[in-house]
Amino acid sequence: MSGRKPRSVANPLESAITTPSERILKECFSLYVDNENGLVKIASSLGVRLLPPRKKIVVMIMGNHSAGKSSFINWYVEEHIQKTGVAIETQGFTFITSGRKRESLTGNATLHLYPHFRPLLEFKGVMDYLSAEISTSKQKKFSLVTFVDTPGLVDGDMIYPFDVNSAITWLGEQADLIFVFFDPMGQALCKRTLNIVEKLSEKCGDKLLFYLSKADEAGKETDRQRVMMQIVQELCRRPGLNKCGFEMPTIYIPNPQKPSRCVNQIDGICQTIEKTINQAVQKTLDQLEKDCDLICSTITRQLEQDRTDVTYNKSVRLYSFFCGALGVFLPALFILSFIVNTFSKEQLDELLGEGLARALIIFTGIVMYLWDWIPEDGQVLSVIIFGALCYLLIFLAKHFAGQGNKTLTKKEKRTMAEYSDYIQDIVKTKKAKLYEWYLHQCAAEYDL
Repeated sequence: MSGRKPRSVANPLESAITTPSERILKECFSLYVDNENGLVKIASSLGVRLLPPRKKIVVMIMGNHSAGKSSFINWYVEEHIQKTGVAIETQGFTFITSGRKRESLTGNATLHLYPHFRPLLEFKGVMDYLSAEISTSKQKKFSLVTFVDTPGLVDGDMIYPFDVNSAITWLGEQADLIFVFFDPMGQALCKRTLNIVEKLSEKCGDKLLFYLSKADEAGKETDRQRVMMQIVQELCRRPGLNKCGFEMPTIYIPNPQKPSRCVNQIDGICQTIEKTINQAVQKTLDQLEKDCDLICSTITRQLEQDRTDVTYNKSVRLYSFFCGALGVFLPALFILSFIVNTFSKEQLDELLGEGLARALIIFTGIVMYLWDWIPEDGQVLSVIIFGALCYLLIFLAKHFAGQGNKTLTKKEKRTMAEYSDYIQDIVKTKKAKLYEWYLHQCAAEYDL
């Protein structure tokens, strides 16, 4: 047997405790993806595209190489997942998330786990530098967080195997939080990092948070202040980053063996993550209600449109029948008039009866009167015009017959009514209970 030790985990799955926020997000997610009555399936049958909510928030961490990105993730998860060091250890994008068992996934498996990140395939070369690390850790709020560890950024002749600037920018737009770590040891003013940060600030500046990492290694307090001033000056030179209320807390990984007098605000990151999780729960519940209203309004609109289409189809069928009847009746009456004209009144009475014969003689008499009224040299032209008119009537009948709109079947109407009742009675009721339960976790009973 091999003497290799199994990879240690922070805590076994059996000891994991589902938090209220985690339960609410999972309940909402199940309402969307249920195989029988999921909102995604219902919406799809109505021609509406819905996306299920994420069960976790996405936190992207970026910065120059050796800025402490991987070290922070390891500290938060309380498990050594990512390699750390002075060299460029992270060359691609790594998704770190909580799961049932410790596992490492490659690019293709990673995109199966995160299908909403599939547009990354548009960036040539990224696929080979995608990976995911699944940990069983439930420390802090890790069960509700997916970290995205990005490549260490450097200037100069460093060539990346893909368009790193565009890929990080796109990922940042998808993330719920973007942590930018500045290393005080000489690489904090990396132009590549600042260029990406400036572009992200234009699109999602509210998600950007800046930190001076490894603050305990910056020397004395005066050295730290000097480094922070240099970073702030460089940021303020860029119009997109020159904003009021700028903050850059100092953080470092606590080490009992190396105590430091430097103020460590790393717990503030945890509070920021927890706050974002709570906001994600509220946004998910609000979005659930909006999606329910969207489906119900779509059902109402389609049923109203169906009633309009039924009325329209009735009028179209009436036009079609009228034109078709004339198109057949007129030439038949024309031909019948010449046939009837060959019989005497007595013969018609004997064949058809006195009443029917009298009616037939009146109608055919009108046709024969009009025929006799037409000059002989114009009768051929009249027949041609009459035939064209009858053909036009038949054509119009066929045209109107094809103008009808598709209407709902009785089964489809019944299914829509069942969907509407399900959403009103089940989904919205459950949403109200989840919201009430969520508020009970964070508010006093007398406030509710």
